[in-house]
Amino acid sequence: MKDSFKNVRMDSLNKKWAQSISRLTPIYSRGNDLRSEFERDYTRLLHCRAYRRLRHKTQVFFAPRNDHACTRMEHVGHVASVSQTISRYLGLNEDLTRAIALGHDIGHAPFGHSGEDILNSLLKKDDDVPSTPKRFWHERNSLFFADYIETLDDPNEIKKPLNLTYAVRDGLICHCGEIDEQGIKPRENAMNLYDIKRPGLVQPYTWEGCVVKLSDKIAFLGRDIEDARMYHLFDMGSYRQLREIVMATFGLPKRDSSLKRSGRAVNTTVLINDMIVDLCEHSSPTDGLRFSESYARFIVELKKFCFTNIYSHWRLQEFQHYAEVVIKTIYDTLLRAEPFAKNGRLPFNANDYPSLAKPFEEWLICHSNYKKAGEEKDLRYAMRYDTPTIFDVNSQESFQKCVIEFISGMTDDYAIQSFNEIISF
Repeated sequence: MKDSFKNVRMDSLNKKWAQSISRLTPIYSRGNDLRSEFERDYTRLLHCRAYRRLRHKTQVFFAPRNDHACTRMEHVGHVASVSQTISRYLGLNEDLTRAIALGHDIGHAPFGHSGEDILNSLLKKDDDVPSTPKRFWHERNSLFFADYIETLDDPNEIKKPLNLTYAVRDGLICHCGEIDEQGIKPRENAMNLYDIKRPGLVQPYTWEGCVVKLSDKIAFLGRDIEDARMYHLFDMGSYRQLREIVMATFGLPKRDSSLKRSGRAVNTTVLINDMIVDLCEHSSPTDGLRFSESYARFIVELKKFCFTNIYSHWRLQEFQHYAEVVIKTIYDTLLRAEPFAKNGRLPFNANDYPSLAKPFEEWLICHSNYKKAGEEKDLRYAMRYDTPTIFDVNSQESFQKCVIEFISGMTDDYAIQSFNEIISF
């Protein structure tokens, strides 16, 4: 129902307001600023480098040469659009949902979820603890990048961390939409967000964060099918299966020739609109954010269809093997620098790897206690970065995480370019 969530929206009347707008450190205020706290977060994310790189990061199809294939940046735009539409209708805070949506994937690895899995596999696991959670997962990495890596990109100022509000930071790490849930409601208590050990287990702190979580699912299900169709991944059996899923949901007779809903099933805008409308019609502060039972089943079946016919398609799996070689080669190359970094030198130079060597050394200077041998002044200051020291080049484990985080910030194209330099002679 329209405006049914107006009394629980995140505003100054909400009991969670003070916590939601709190920041790790206070920031300056402008007397003539027209923006809300969450609009300021939106602007900070919009101008950060991790957001810009999303235009060359995989959504589903790797390093696409087709200008019309969905990239990670376009997916983020879809999520922002869906979440803002839902928030506006329900009476929630559109500024907050828009900021969370814009930043929710800034920690994504190159090559999409395959890259995420590859980076996770490279991190050491404790074999004695089978339940050890993932060490690399992009929701947590989005929070990590927002807190420690990304800066306000002002060429005339010392670059400082984004320093986002708690509500936006919470929305970044809690946005996992992979789990199928009904009646989502925000948690009551604030917490140390780095105490969250697994994706999808903790609900967002705000209703707006819950909206983004569901909007992520709505957005990727619709657009992934459209791209798969464009790339001719579906055969007649796939289309038949998709038509049956749609007919089962809408209750259409199998031989209904007067209403060709099979076309709707692969129409992105219709799919997204139908899911948005159903969510808005069946959600309430009492029952939580939920779809009707028929649409909930529809979404589950649609996800199964996508995993079988898109994400597990042999062409994508072949590229996954290539992505693994690319990432692992870069990882092994950079990890060889660990014993040399302690002495302020790296075992490769710009002549060997012109695209890789200098950016990685700058990364070390900005985010670790590395100090280049022979330099008289602190290069962190010279580069005008007021960033915290978060990696220790004297610790093998910390250096490993440093390399993983550097790779996670790469675009598909930059990773491939770096790989080609490494293997070229």
